[in-house]
Amino acid sequence: MAIRTIGVVGCGLMGSGIAQVAAEGGFPVVVCEVSEDLLEAGLRRIGSGLEKAAAKRKLPPERVAEVRGRLTGTTRLAELAGCDLVIEAVVEKLETKRAVFAELDRSCPKATIFASNTSSLSITEMAAGTRRPERFVGLHFFNPVPLMSLVEVVRSLLTEAAVYEEVVGFARSLGKTPVRASDRTGFIVNRLLVPYLLDAVRALEAGAGSVSDVDAAMKLGCGHPMGPFTLLDFIGLDTTVLIADVMFGDFRETRYAPPPLLRRMVQAGLLGRKSGRGFYDYAQDPPVPSAGLL
Repeated sequence: MAIRTIGVVGCGLMGSGIAQVAAEGGFPVVVCEVSEDLLEAGLRRIGSGLEKAAAKRKLPPERVAEVRGRLTGTTRLAELAGCDLVIEAVVEKLETKRAVFAELDRSCPKATIFASNTSSLSITEMAAGTRRPERFVGLHFFNPVPLMSLVEVVRSLLTEAAVYEEVVGFARSLGKTPVRASDRTGFIVNRLLVPYLLDAVRALEAGAGSVSDVDAAMKLGCGHPMGPFTLLDFIGLDTTVLIADVMFGDFRETRYAPPPLLRRMVQAGLLGRKSGRGFYDYAQDPPVPSAGLL
């Protein structure tokens, strides 16, 4: 079965990015959100993303209207029934994702492929809650989706080989580089990245260096494009804790356990860029390290 029409559930930062690249790739896209306000905000985000791409000559200006024309929005999951591939991009909570897929399972024909953009949760566990586990994959895009070339395509124990190859081909058709990952908690990237980020927080707690010095050391010493604290703020400290908790729950290894400072910051609402303050204070330009963390 050829993938022709795409559904995206969730139009936040990740969902809007996925919808944008799919529409740019020539696919009609139906985006679903829980409310009209969130849907409108997400569609505005996509429009802004297209305008920025045109301004930077990454998208011909004359194609902006054409790409927008491929996007439609809805607040009803049932309206994704005509899509060949539905990609879920809601909050990183298993019970929420399973509820979304249960409703989709009732609405979509058996041929529809389901994919989750989860960064850490079990694809097998989500798939087992549907009547189509053989047509269920992980499709983990990276933020910001229009700029990041990597996509982890995750195969569970139940995924049909032909379905898996179809989704790998879809990712490639978007101009992305798909990597094949097995259904192990954290997949490839987060399995390696999360312990590094958590160790950076532990190093800060232990007094190994300041926020700015640790970031500078990893950029200049290891050639990383950004330091661990800049990256944590970009990902979102709450998202990092959610992922780490899932990984610690599976592996029970201390390297996956969120450090106390990270939990306290999330409890205080210091979530990074999206809240205006995390390890850096974004009320200033350029941002400066947040005071009083330790």
